[in-house]
Amino acid sequence: MDKFQLQKLRDLPIEGVAERLGLRVERHKCLCPFHDDHTPSLSFKNNKFKCWSCGESGDSISLAEKVLGLPFLDACRWLGLTPDPSPRERGEKRSSPSGEVRRGLFDASRYERFFEHPFLSEAARRFLFEERKLDERVVRWCRLTSWRDKQGINWLQIPYYNREGKLVGVQNRRLGTGFKIQDSGFKIQDSGFKIQDSGFKFQDSGFKFQDSGFKIQDSGFKFQDSGFKIQDSGDLKPETCNLKPSAPRFRFPQGSECGIYNLPVLGLLKQGEPLYIAEGCSDCWALLSAGHKSIAIPSATLLTNDVRGKMEEVRGQFNIQFHMWPDNDTPGERLFLQLKELLPNLQHHQLPLGCKDFSDYYVQMKTPSKS
Repeated sequence: MDKFQLQKLRDLPIEGVAERLGLRVERHKCLCPFHDDHTPSLSFKNNKFKCWSCGESGDSISLAEKVLGLPFLDACRWLGLTPDPSPRERGEKRSSPSGEVRRGLFDASRYERFFEHPFLSEAARRFLFEERKLDERVVRWCRLTSWRDKQGINWLQIPYYNREGKLVGVQNRRLGTGFKIQDSGFKIQDSGFKIQDSGFKFQDSGFKFQDSGFKIQDSGFKFQDSGFKIQDSGDLKPETCNLKPSAPRFRFPQGSECGIYNLPVLGLLKQGEPLYIAEGCSDCWALLSAGHKSIAIPSATLLTNDVRGKMEEVRGQFNIQFHMWPDNDTPGERLFLQLKELLPNLQHHQLPLGCKDFSDYYVQMKTPSKS
Protein backbone atom coordinates (compact mmCIF):
# COMPACT_ATOMS: atom_id res chain seq x y z
CA MET A 1 0.00 0.00 0.00
CA ASP A 2 1.06 3.59 -0.61
CA LYS A 3 2.58 4.95 2.62
CA PHE A 4 1.78 8.51 1.55
CA GLN A 5 -1.92 7.68 1.22
CA LEU A 6 -1.94 5.98 4.61
CA GLN A 7 -0.30 9.01 6.18
CA LYS A 8 -3.08 11.18 4.73
CA LEU A 9 -5.60 9.06 6.61
CA ARG A 10 -3.60 9.26 9.83
CA ASP A 11 -3.47 13.04 9.40
CA LEU A 12 -7.28 13.33 9.32
CA PRO A 13 -8.47 15.41 12.30
CA ILE A 14 -9.18 12.62 14.75
CA GLU A 15 -11.93 14.46 16.59
CA GLY A 16 -13.84 14.76 13.32
CA VAL A 17 -13.42 11.02 12.75
CA ALA A 18 -14.65 10.37 16.29
CA GLU A 19 -17.78 12.47 15.72
CA ARG A 20 -18.50 10.66 12.47
CA LEU A 21 -18.26 7.40 14.45
CA GLY A 22 -21.01 8.67 16.73
CA LEU A 23 -18.82 9.75 19.67
CA ARG A 24 -19.67 13.02 21.37
CA VAL A 25 -16.49 15.08 21.72
CA GLU A 26 -16.38 17.97 24.15
CA ARG A 27 -13.21 19.79 25.21
CA HIS A 28 -11.07 17.17 23.45
CA LYS A 29 -12.63 14.30 25.46
CA CYS A 30 -15.42 11.77 25.09
CA LEU A 31 -16.80 8.64 26.69
CA CYS A 32 -14.60 5.68 25.85
CA PRO A 33 -16.44 3.20 23.58
CA PHE A 34 -14.12 0.36 24.64
CA HIS A 35 -15.28 -0.04 28.25
CA ASP A 36 -18.20 0.91 30.52
CA ASP A 37 -17.26 4.56 30.77
CA HIS A 38 -19.51 7.12 32.45
CA THR A 39 -16.91 9.83 33.03
CA PRO A 40 -15.17 10.87 29.79
CA SER A 41 -11.77 9.18 29.90
CA LEU A 42 -10.88 9.06 26.19
CA SER A 43 -8.81 12.11 25.29
CA PHE A 44 -7.45 13.50 22.01
CA LYS A 45 -4.03 15.08 21.70
CA ASN A 46 -1.54 15.45 18.86
CA ASN A 47 -4.13 13.82 16.56
CA LYS A 48 -4.10 10.61 18.60
CA PHE A 49 -6.57 9.12 21.06
CA LYS A 50 -5.89 7.51 24.42
CA CYS A 51 -8.14 6.18 27.17
CA TRP A 52 -6.69 6.86 30.60
CA SER A 53 -8.84 4.11 32.07
CA CYS A 54 -8.63 1.03 29.84
CA GLY A 55 -5.44 2.01 27.99
CA GLU A 56 -6.75 1.86 24.39
CA SER A 57 -4.87 4.25 22.11
CA GLY A 58 -4.08 4.91 18.47
CA ASP A 59 -4.68 7.10 15.42
CA SER A 60 -7.63 7.79 13.13
CA ILE A 61 -7.34 4.45 11.34
CA SER A 62 -7.15 2.36 14.51
CA LEU A 63 -10.05 4.32 16.03
CA ALA A 64 -12.24 3.39 13.05
CA GLU A 65 -10.96 -0.20 13.17
CA LYS A 66 -11.79 -0.66 16.85
CA VAL A 67 -15.10 1.20 17.05
CA LEU A 68 -16.57 -0.34 13.88
CA GLY A 69 -14.92 -3.72 14.28
CA LEU A 70 -13.46 -3.54 10.76
CA PRO A 71 -10.27 -5.02 9.31
CA PHE A 72 -7.52 -2.53 8.51
CA LEU A 73 -8.29 -2.20 4.79
CA ASP A 74 -12.02 -1.78 5.36
CA ALA A 75 -11.35 0.89 7.97
CA CYS A 76 -9.24 2.75 5.39
CA ARG A 77 -12.07 2.53 2.87
CA TRP A 78 -14.55 3.76 5.47
CA LEU A 79 -12.34 6.79 6.09
CA GLY A 80 -12.49 7.62 2.40
CA LEU A 81 -9.43 6.00 0.88
CA THR A 82 -9.74 3.19 -1.62
CA PRO A 83 -6.27 1.64 -1.57
CA ASP A 84 -5.13 -0.80 -4.17
CA PRO A 85 -3.92 -3.72 -2.03
CA SER A 86 -2.39 -6.84 -3.40
CA PRO A 87 -4.59 -9.90 -3.97
CA ARG A 88 -2.97 -11.46 -0.92
CA GLU A 89 -3.89 -8.44 1.23
CA ARG A 90 -7.48 -8.61 -0.05
CA GLY A 91 -7.64 -12.36 0.54
CA GLU A 92 -8.86 -12.77 -3.03
CA LYS A 93 -9.17 -15.98 -4.90
CA ARG A 94 -8.16 -16.24 -8.52
CA SER A 95 -10.95 -16.11 -11.07
CA SER A 96 -12.28 -19.47 -12.14
CA PRO A 97 -14.20 -20.62 -15.23
CA SER A 98 -17.29 -21.01 -13.05
CA GLY A 99 -17.30 -17.27 -12.35
CA GLU A 100 -16.30 -17.58 -8.70
CA VAL A 101 -16.59 -14.27 -6.85
CA ARG A 102 -13.27 -13.10 -5.41
CA ARG A 103 -13.05 -12.21 -1.75
CA GLY A 104 -12.73 -8.53 -0.94
CA LEU A 105 -14.89 -7.34 -3.84
CA PHE A 106 -18.42 -6.06 -3.32
CA ASP A 107 -20.94 -8.67 -4.43
CA ALA A 108 -23.97 -6.59 -5.45
CA SER A 109 -26.00 -9.68 -6.32
CA ARG A 110 -26.21 -10.55 -2.61
CA TYR A 111 -27.94 -7.26 -1.74
CA GLU A 112 -29.91 -6.07 -4.80
CA ARG A 113 -32.99 -8.07 -3.84
CA PHE A 114 -33.30 -6.23 -0.52
CA PHE A 115 -33.90 -2.96 -2.34
CA GLU A 116 -36.33 -4.24 -4.97
CA HIS A 117 -39.21 -4.23 -2.45
CA PRO A 118 -38.00 -2.11 0.49
CA PHE A 119 -39.48 -2.81 3.92
CA LEU A 120 -39.56 -0.24 6.70
CA SER A 121 -39.93 -1.49 10.26
CA GLU A 122 -41.72 0.53 12.92
CA ALA A 123 -38.33 1.73 14.18
CA ALA A 124 -37.27 2.81 10.67
CA ARG A 125 -40.56 4.62 10.01
CA ARG A 126 -40.30 6.41 13.32
CA PHE A 127 -36.74 7.49 12.58
CA LEU A 128 -37.43 8.61 9.01
CA PHE A 129 -40.88 10.16 9.30
CA GLU A 130 -41.40 11.14 12.94
CA GLU A 131 -37.88 12.14 13.94
CA ARG A 132 -36.44 13.26 10.59
CA LYS A 133 -39.81 14.31 9.09
CA LEU A 134 -38.75 13.20 5.62
CA ASP A 135 -40.93 13.13 2.53
CA GLU A 136 -42.06 9.55 1.80
CA ARG A 137 -41.29 10.09 -1.88
CA VAL A 138 -37.64 10.73 -0.98
CA VAL A 139 -37.45 7.50 1.03
CA ARG A 140 -38.89 5.57 -1.93
CA TRP A 141 -36.48 7.27 -4.35
CA CYS A 142 -33.50 6.35 -2.16
CA ARG A 143 -34.80 2.75 -1.77
CA LEU A 144 -34.21 2.68 1.97
CA THR A 145 -35.02 -0.58 3.68
CA SER A 146 -34.56 -2.02 7.17
CA TRP A 147 -33.81 -5.23 9.07
CA ARG A 148 -33.36 -6.49 12.59
CA ASP A 149 -30.47 -8.62 13.81
CA LYS A 150 -30.46 -11.53 16.25
CA GLN A 151 -29.68 -9.21 19.16
CA GLY A 152 -32.87 -7.25 18.52
CA ILE A 153 -31.04 -4.21 17.14
CA ASN A 154 -32.77 -2.42 14.26
CA TRP A 155 -30.78 -1.29 11.23
CA LEU A 156 -31.54 1.05 8.34
CA GLN A 157 -30.01 -0.28 5.12
CA ILE A 158 -28.85 2.41 2.68
CA PRO A 159 -27.88 1.53 -0.91
CA TYR A 160 -25.22 3.43 -2.86
CA TYR A 161 -25.64 3.51 -6.64
CA ASN A 162 -23.41 4.87 -9.37
CA ARG A 163 -24.71 7.27 -12.04
CA GLU A 164 -25.98 4.38 -14.14
CA GLY A 165 -28.03 3.00 -11.25
CA LYS A 166 -25.74 0.05 -10.49
CA LEU A 167 -25.48 -0.94 -6.82
CA VAL A 168 -21.87 -0.37 -5.69
CA GLY A 169 -22.14 -0.33 -1.90
CA VAL A 170 -24.34 -0.63 1.16
CA GLN A 171 -24.29 1.23 4.44
CA ASN A 172 -26.08 -0.20 7.48
CA ARG A 173 -26.98 2.45 10.05
CA ARG A 174 -27.94 1.40 13.56
CA LEU A 175 -31.31 2.68 14.78
CA GLY A 176 -31.60 3.38 18.48
CA THR A 177 -28.73 3.11 20.90
CA GLY A 178 -27.76 -0.53 20.67
CA PHE A 179 -26.56 -0.35 24.27
CA LYS A 180 -25.96 -3.36 26.48
CA ILE A 181 -26.11 -2.92 30.25
CA GLN A 182 -24.21 -5.44 32.36
CA ASP A 183 -23.76 -5.66 36.12
CA SER A 184 -24.56 -2.00 36.65
CA GLY A 185 -27.15 -1.88 39.39
CA PHE A 186 -27.76 1.83 38.89
CA LYS A 187 -30.81 3.69 40.13
CA ILE A 188 -32.85 5.91 37.83
CA GLN A 189 -35.08 8.47 39.45
CA ASP A 190 -37.70 10.95 38.33
CA SER A 191 -38.11 10.08 34.69
CA GLY A 192 -40.96 8.17 33.14
CA PHE A 193 -39.15 7.88 29.82
CA LYS A 194 -40.40 5.98 26.81
CA ILE A 195 -38.17 3.39 25.15
CA GLN A 196 -39.08 2.45 21.60
CA ASP A 197 -37.38 -0.11 19.43
CA SER A 198 -34.01 0.51 21.02
CA GLY A 199 -32.51 -2.96 21.06
CA PHE A 200 -31.36 -2.70 24.68
CA LYS A 201 -30.15 -5.91 26.25
CA PHE A 202 -30.06 -6.23 30.03
CA GLN A 203 -27.93 -9.01 31.45
CA ASP A 204 -27.12 -9.89 35.05
CA SER A 205 -28.32 -6.51 36.23
CA GLY A 206 -31.07 -7.15 38.76
CA PHE A 207 -33.65 -4.64 37.63
CA LYS A 208 -36.50 -3.87 40.01
CA PHE A 209 -39.22 -1.68 38.57
CA GLN A 210 -41.09 0.46 41.09
CA ASP A 211 -43.52 3.20 40.07
CA SER A 212 -41.42 3.83 36.99
CA GLY A 213 -43.88 4.90 34.34
CA PHE A 214 -41.86 3.01 31.75
CA LYS A 215 -43.44 2.52 28.37
CA ILE A 216 -41.56 -0.01 26.28
CA GLN A 217 -42.73 -0.45 22.70
CA ASP A 218 -41.21 -2.91 20.24
CA SER A 219 -37.91 -2.52 22.04
CA GLY A 220 -36.37 -5.96 21.88
CA PHE A 221 -35.44 -5.71 25.55
CA LYS A 222 -34.06 -8.82 27.15
CA PHE A 223 -34.08 -8.98 30.95
CA GLN A 224 -31.89 -11.59 32.57
CA ASP A 225 -30.94 -12.11 36.21
CA SER A 226 -31.76 -8.54 37.12
CA GLY A 227 -31.32 -6.29 40.12
CA PHE A 228 -31.97 -2.78 38.93
CA LYS A 229 -34.14 -0.56 41.07
CA ILE A 230 -35.97 2.14 39.16
CA GLN A 231 -38.04 4.58 41.18
CA ASP A 232 -40.31 7.16 39.59
CA SER A 233 -37.94 6.87 36.69
CA GLY A 234 -36.46 9.00 34.01
CA ASP A 235 -33.83 9.86 31.51
CA LEU A 236 -31.51 7.02 30.69
CA LYS A 237 -28.27 8.68 29.69
CA PRO A 238 -25.24 6.72 28.49
CA GLU A 239 -22.84 9.08 30.22
CA THR A 240 -24.43 8.46 33.65
CA CYS A 241 -25.54 4.84 33.45
CA ASN A 242 -22.51 2.71 32.55
CA LEU A 243 -23.85 1.99 29.08
CA LYS A 244 -21.65 0.13 26.63
CA PRO A 245 -22.46 0.04 22.91
CA SER A 246 -23.28 -3.52 21.87
CA ALA A 247 -23.12 -2.66 18.16
CA PRO A 248 -21.25 -0.08 16.04
CA ARG A 249 -23.19 2.82 14.59
CA PHE A 250 -22.39 1.83 10.99
CA ARG A 251 -21.65 -1.41 9.20
CA PHE A 252 -20.44 -1.85 5.63
CA PRO A 253 -20.39 -5.10 3.64
CA GLN A 254 -16.93 -5.98 2.40
CA GLY A 255 -15.89 -4.02 -0.66
CA SER A 256 -18.69 -1.42 -0.44
CA GLU A 257 -17.91 1.78 -2.34
CA CYS A 258 -19.59 4.40 -0.18
CA GLY A 259 -18.10 7.60 -1.57
CA ILE A 260 -20.58 9.98 -3.22
CA TYR A 261 -24.19 9.24 -2.30
CA ASN A 262 -27.26 9.62 -4.56
CA LEU A 263 -25.41 9.90 -7.87
CA PRO A 264 -28.53 8.78 -9.86
CA VAL A 265 -30.05 12.22 -9.18
CA LEU A 266 -27.64 13.60 -11.78
CA GLY A 267 -29.79 11.90 -14.41
CA LEU A 268 -32.60 14.30 -13.47
CA LEU A 269 -30.41 17.39 -13.33
CA LYS A 270 -30.99 20.05 -15.99
CA GLN A 271 -28.61 22.71 -17.22
CA GLY A 272 -28.75 25.76 -14.98
CA GLU A 273 -30.30 23.95 -12.01
CA PRO A 274 -28.66 24.19 -8.57
CA LEU A 275 -27.09 21.09 -7.06
CA TYR A 276 -26.68 20.85 -3.29
CA ILE A 277 -23.80 18.97 -1.68
CA ALA A 278 -24.61 17.43 1.69
CA GLU A 279 -22.48 15.82 4.38
CA GLY A 280 -23.80 12.31 4.64
CA CYS A 281 -27.05 10.57 3.80
CA SER A 282 -29.27 12.19 6.45
CA ASP A 283 -28.57 15.71 5.24
CA CYS A 284 -29.07 14.55 1.66
CA TRP A 285 -32.53 13.15 2.51
CA ALA A 286 -33.43 16.42 4.23
CA LEU A 287 -32.32 18.49 1.23
CA LEU A 288 -34.27 16.25 -1.14
CA SER A 289 -37.34 16.55 1.10
CA ALA A 290 -36.94 20.33 1.02
CA GLY A 291 -37.15 20.20 -2.79
CA HIS A 292 -33.45 20.43 -3.68
CA LYS A 293 -31.53 18.05 -5.91
CA SER A 294 -28.67 16.80 -3.75
CA ILE A 295 -25.73 14.44 -3.49
CA ALA A 296 -23.69 13.70 -0.36
CA ILE A 297 -20.04 13.31 0.62
CA PRO A 298 -19.14 12.25 4.19
CA SER A 299 -17.36 15.15 5.88
CA ALA A 300 -14.66 13.28 7.83
CA THR A 301 -13.12 11.71 4.73
CA LEU A 302 -10.43 12.55 2.26
CA LEU A 303 -11.46 13.80 -1.13
CA THR A 304 -10.05 10.82 -2.96
CA ASN A 305 -9.03 10.92 -6.60
CA ASP A 306 -12.21 9.02 -7.41
CA VAL A 307 -14.43 11.59 -5.65
CA ARG A 308 -12.49 14.48 -7.18
CA GLY A 309 -12.80 12.94 -10.63
CA LYS A 310 -16.56 12.49 -10.31
CA MET A 311 -17.07 16.06 -9.08
CA GLU A 312 -14.93 17.50 -11.86
CA GLU A 313 -16.94 15.44 -14.34
CA VAL A 314 -20.18 16.91 -13.02
CA ARG A 315 -18.75 20.43 -13.15
CA GLY A 316 -17.68 19.94 -16.77
CA GLN A 317 -20.97 18.37 -17.87
CA PHE A 318 -23.42 20.77 -16.25
CA ASN A 319 -23.54 24.54 -16.26
CA ILE A 320 -24.87 24.74 -12.71
CA GLN A 321 -24.42 26.52 -9.40
CA PHE A 322 -23.23 24.33 -6.53
CA HIS A 323 -24.57 24.97 -3.02
CA MET A 324 -23.66 23.70 0.43
CA TRP A 325 -24.84 24.05 4.03
CA PRO A 326 -21.69 22.90 5.88
CA ASP A 327 -22.14 21.32 9.29
CA ASN A 328 -21.53 23.70 12.17
CA ASP A 329 -18.19 22.09 13.03
CA THR A 330 -14.59 21.96 11.89
CA PRO A 331 -14.97 18.91 9.58
CA GLY A 332 -17.88 20.61 7.83
CA GLU A 333 -15.96 23.80 7.11
CA ARG A 334 -12.91 21.78 6.06
CA LEU A 335 -14.97 19.82 3.53
CA PHE A 336 -16.43 23.06 2.15
CA LEU A 337 -12.94 24.54 1.64
CA GLN A 338 -11.73 21.36 -0.07
CA LEU A 339 -14.72 21.36 -2.41
CA LYS A 340 -14.35 25.09 -3.08
CA GLU A 341 -10.98 24.37 -4.67
CA LEU A 342 -12.67 21.95 -7.08
CA LEU A 343 -15.86 23.97 -7.57
CA PRO A 344 -15.02 27.70 -7.58
CA ASN A 345 -18.69 28.72 -7.78
CA LEU A 346 -19.68 26.67 -4.71
CA GLN A 347 -22.08 28.80 -2.65
CA HIS A 348 -21.80 28.72 1.16
CA HIS A 349 -25.02 28.81 3.24
CA GLN A 350 -24.80 29.39 6.99
CA LEU A 351 -26.88 27.25 9.33
CA PRO A 352 -28.71 29.03 12.18
CA LEU A 353 -27.22 28.86 15.65
CA GLY A 354 -28.25 25.68 17.44
CA CYS A 355 -28.46 23.60 14.25
CA LYS A 356 -25.53 21.24 13.92
CA ASP A 357 -26.41 20.19 10.37
CA PHE A 358 -29.04 20.64 7.67
CA SER A 359 -31.10 17.73 9.04
CA ASP A 360 -31.53 19.65 12.30
CA TYR A 361 -32.46 22.79 10.37
CA TYR A 362 -34.99 20.89 8.25
CA VAL A 363 -36.66 19.34 11.31
CA GLN A 364 -36.80 22.79 12.89
CA MET A 365 -38.50 24.19 9.79
CA LYS A 366 -41.00 21.31 9.72
CA THR A 367 -41.86 21.53 13.44
CA PRO A 368 -44.86 23.77 14.16
CA SER A 369 -44.15 26.62 16.56
CA LYS A 370 -45.82 26.31 19.97
CA SER A 371 -46.34 30.07 20.22
